[in-house]
Amino acid sequence: MAAMFFQIKDTITAKITPECLKASAEEVKDFAEKNMPKGGDPHAEGGTGGKITEWEAAWNVTNAIQGMFIVSLPYAVYHGGYWAILAMVGIAYICCYTGKILVDCLYETNEFGETIKVRYSYNEVAQEVFGKRFGGKIINAAQLIELLMTCILYIVLCGDLFIGAFPYGQIDTRSYMMLCGVFLLPCAFLKNLHHVSQLSFWNGIVHTLINVLILGYCCMCAGDWAFSKVTLRVDILSFPIALGIIVFSYTSQIFLPTLEENMIDKSKFHCMLHWSHIAAAIFKALFGYLGFLTWQEDTQEVIVNNIDGIFKILVNMILVCKALLSYPLPYYAACDLMEKEMFQGKPETAFPSIWGLDGNLKIWGLAFRTGIVVGTIMFAVIIPHFSILMGFIGNFTGCLLSFVWPCIFHLYIRRDSMSWYTMLWDIFIIFLGLMFGLVGMYYSGRALERAYELGIPV
Repeated sequence: MAAMFFQIKDTITAKITPECLKASAEEVKDFAEKNMPKGGDPHAEGGTGGKITEWEAAWNVTNAIQGMFIVSLPYAVYHGGYWAILAMVGIAYICCYTGKILVDCLYETNEFGETIKVRYSYNEVAQEVFGKRFGGKIINAAQLIELLMTCILYIVLCGDLFIGAFPYGQIDTRSYMMLCGVFLLPCAFLKNLHHVSQLSFWNGIVHTLINVLILGYCCMCAGDWAFSKVTLRVDILSFPIALGIIVFSYTSQIFLPTLEENMIDKSKFHCMLHWSHIAAAIFKALFGYLGFLTWQEDTQEVIVNNIDGIFKILVNMILVCKALLSYPLPYYAACDLMEKEMFQGKPETAFPSIWGLDGNLKIWGLAFRTGIVVGTIMFAVIIPHFSILMGFIGNFTGCLLSFVWPCIFHLYIRRDSMSWYTMLWDIFIIFLGLMFGLVGMYYSGRALERAYELGIPV
C-alpha cells in the first residue's frame, strides 16, 4: 500500500513540482518514515543529527502560515469582501519577500567574493542594526509575544471548538481549554526541531483531511452561494481586524532562520519558501471566498461553528487534534529562544543550562518548560476572544516581525549594494506595515474592549 502511494506521488509530482523540490519515491519514503513514530533515530549512524530536508522545512512553514487560523479567513472576507481576498494574495507575496531578505541578512560576502554565514538568528541580525545592547532585547520581546500568543490562540481555539461541538454539556469553554492543556504538557520533553517535524508531519495529514471535509461541505452547498454578497465595500471598524488576522496567518519570519540553518541543502530554501507561499495564497483565497459564500452574513469567527449536526462534531474534533499538533512548533521556538538568552551558563547568561550532560532535561528545567505550558493555558482562560485577539497580535507583532523589521534590516545591511527600486520597495513595505499596525491595533483594541463590556463567553 505504501509503495503504491509513493509511486503515485512520483508520477504526479514529476509533472507539477519545481526542480528544486523534486524527489524520488525513495527520498520521500525516507522522509515519511523518519516522521513516523516508529521511524529511525536521526542521531543513529547515517542520520542527519536533527537536520531537516526541504520537505520537512516546507511542512513546518506550511504549519506556520497555513495552519489553524484559516478557520477565521471567511470571517475576514465577511468584513473585507474582495479587498480581504486581495490582501490574502498580496500579503503572501510580501511575507515571502521579507522572509527571503531576512535570511539574506544572515550572510556577508568576504574579500574572496564568497558568501558566508556570519549571523544565525533574527536576534543577531537585529543586534547588527539596532546595537547589541537593545537590538536583541527588542526582537526577543516581540518574538516571545508572537510565539506565546500563538500558543495561547491554539488553546483558545480548542475551547471554542469543543463548546461549538457540545454547546449544551456540563463543561464550559474554560474547562475545555484546561482539559486540552493536559495533553500539551508532554511538549516539555521536545529536544530538537526534528522531533517537532514528526508532529508537523501528522499535523499536515490532519490539515489536508480537514480542508477536504470543509471545502467538500461548502461545495455541497453551492446552490445556496450568494456571489453578490462579496462586495468592494469595507467596514472601517472591522476590516483592520480582518487585515490583522490575515497578517497573523502568514507570520513565519521568526521560524525561518532556524529552519534555514537546520536544512540539509540550504540552496533550496528560496524555492521552498516560494512554493509554500504560493500554495498558501491560492488556498487561503479560495477557502475564505467559498466559506463566506456558503454562510454569508451568518459567518462566525470560527467557520466550522457554522456547520450543523454530527458532521460539525466530527470536523471540530479533527480540528482540536490539529490545534494540539500545531502547538509544539511555536512552543519549541519560544523555549529555544528563552534558553539561549537565559540558560547557557555563566558568564554568558544568568542561569546554568537546563540540560544535563546526558542530553536530558534537569528536573528544574522540566519544571520551567512545564510552567510555560501552564502559563499559556492560564492566559487562554483569561482572554478567550479568538478572532479579536488574533487580529490584535497580527497588527502588533505580526506587522513588525513580518513587514517592518526585515525591510529595515535589509536597508541597513545591504544599503551599499541594493538597487534604487529595491530600496523603494522596502520603504513601501515599511510604510504599509506601520499603517496596518497602528490602525489595526486601534480598532482591535476597541473591539476587545467592547467584547469585555459585553462579558467574557463561558
